[in-house]
Amino acid sequence: MWSRIATMDGFEGLPHVGRMLMGLGAVLLVLGAFLMLAGRVPHVGKLPGDIVWRHGSFTFYFPIVTCLVLSGLISLVLWLLRK
Repeated sequence: MWSRIATMDGFEGLPHVGRMLMGLGAVLLVLGAFLMLAGRVPHVGKLPGDIVWRHGSFTFYFPIVTCLVLSGLISLVLWLLRK
């Protein structure tokens, strides 16, 4: 048993997991940067069709049109990158 641990037998998949974690970290980094800068871009989250419901001290905000526009832009960029 100790010889197996010393030679790291059975851990061949770890480089794949490491690459996957690094990719996930890169995605989170880009998402975090986008969220930090989104407040400075005009009209993001304030497009016509975004739902805002205020009732007393409660406000519900659902930016559905903004989500659709961002989804379209991301799809277009990914489509262009694949070509």
